Amino acid sequence: MERAAVIVAIDGPSGTGKSSTSKAVAAQLGLSYLDTGAQYRAITWWMVTNGIDIDDPTAIAAVAGKPEIVSGTDPADPTITVDGVDVAGSIRTQDVTSKVSAVSAVPEVRARITELQRQAAAAAEQGIVVEGRDIGTTVLPDADLKVFLTASPEARAARRSGELKGADVHATREALVKRDAADSTRKTSPLAKADDAVEVDTTDLTLTQVIECVVTLVEEKRAAK
Repeated sequence: MERAAVIVAIDGPSGTGKSSTSKAVAAQLGLSYLDTGAQYRAITWWMVTNGIDIDDPTAIAAVAGKPEIVSGTDPADPTITVDGVDVAGSIRTQDVTSKVSAVSAVPEVRARITELQRQAAAAAEQGIVVEGRDIGTTVLPDADLKVFLTASPEARAARRSGELKGADVHATREALVKRDAADSTRKTSPLAKADDAVEVDTTDLTLTQVIECVVTLVEEKRAAK
């Protein structure tokens, strides 16, 4: 039996387990996977590398269309290149992390990246899991399933500092709270829960439990199609 293609939007702030959950769900269900945060990091990396003034939205907007960003959608090996260069490692530096909110807030950047995201979703024949911060509200408002992951700032900081090997949990928590505030209050496509999204609080759940929960939600949607 041909299984119905399903588009899944997974949103939420950083440190809620979005990437790990999305990748695992996609792999388990044979879906494509798109890390939209990596795309915003990629364009930020390009801006930094090319000496664009991150504090000047007009300068950012003027070159938003220049870099060629290509995302691989295999959940087992999600790749990302900018102008043919593999930037998977380069985009995770603290320098890029500290600047991504400012670049992401520029409407021309969001329009450009949103278009790339919609193209990836349209090209996914079996369906796709797209994770980010404005997928259910702005990028794919007609997604078959929308999930919004949350967790306490403490839990998120502990996870994130664990990922960042030896990072200061308190400093990490402060950075997360600051980023949430920036992303939730920006004028263009703020971080927000879609009205029809299923909220999953991951504070007291293991990653396996979160994955199982989302897989069940996806399978219910598939069965109903």
